[in-house]
Amino acid sequence: MQQEIRFATFNAYNLAPPGVQLYDNLLPATAEEYEAKLDWTARQIDLLDADVIGFQEIFSQAALREALARTRLYRDAVHVGFDPDPAAERLTPSVALVSRLPLAAPGVALGDYPAGVALADGTRDAEQFSRAVIHAAVAVSPDVTVDVVVVHLKSKRPDYRNGDNSEDPLLFGMACLRSLVRRGTEAVALRVLLTTMARDNKRAQIVLGDFNDVADAVTTTIVLGVGTPMSGRLFDAYQLQQRQDHLRHVGFSMLHDGNYTTIDHILVSEEFNPALPNAIGEVVDVVYLNDHVVLELPAASDHGQVLARIRLFDETRGLSDGGV
Repeated sequence: MQQEIRFATFNAYNLAPPGVQLYDNLLPATAEEYEAKLDWTARQIDLLDADVIGFQEIFSQAALREALARTRLYRDAVHVGFDPDPAAERLTPSVALVSRLPLAAPGVALGDYPAGVALADGTRDAEQFSRAVIHAAVAVSPDVTVDVVVVHLKSKRPDYRNGDNSEDPLLFGMACLRSLVRRGTEAVALRVLLTTMARDNKRAQIVLGDFNDVADAVTTTIVLGVGTPMSGRLFDAYQLQQRQDHLRHVGFSMLHDGNYTTIDHILVSEEFNPALPNAIGEVVDVVYLNDHVVLELPAASDHGQVLARIRLFDETRGLSDGGV
């Protein structure tokens, strides 16, 4: 049985075909820029060398497949991704999952909030994630299946109404609040989804994603289930890693306005917390691939990638299917 499993999260930053207008303030990529981005993305995927990778900001699953075709290690990997409505006026970002390990069942996109979770009446898409969540059951060994979930929560970009702008402090503040409320609602929806999944499947969980906030933000701690009963509780892999060196650690995934921060996280369930009695493995370390962020390489993502190495304990050999 493979003893070390590697999970990564990778915000690809506007991966879309050339010539496509994504945002009003962003010029479409040229053919040359697109080729350079595909080449850089493929090299970075190989550098991660992860068994399972969760992707965000995929505007075209075909573009991701083209990047995978340029890798050395992922040409035969399983790709789970769903493009948004092709009839929409513009492409919108989605998430994807790529696995070199087999899936126990086909991956699915979960676009709707669980029952009982909704934004205020009259809000657009009041009962839907801004980017549909992807769930796949990954067979990490013949005896252990892990539920892997890929997410991209609402950004902090102000949600302006028609005619609003940033010049009026009230309108700016309310636009930021609307984004926060949506991200918070998505966090609640994700907490309910993950708790239900843990109860029904009785399996370990890994959540890979861009949470658009730091690990101790209220929205992220809602997803973690901080303060809830241990069943269904999640943990930040960075906090659990066994090889932390706080004096030398340079972990971050974003550089914005001169501030280094981490909004891309890998969350793990109690089965990967070695301090708990039912642990089947532990987080060895968490690595941030972020040199390209500091160097501002033009073809690169504006996010660093996060990689978690997880070691399975020998005791998992005796577990039955799904085992956890």
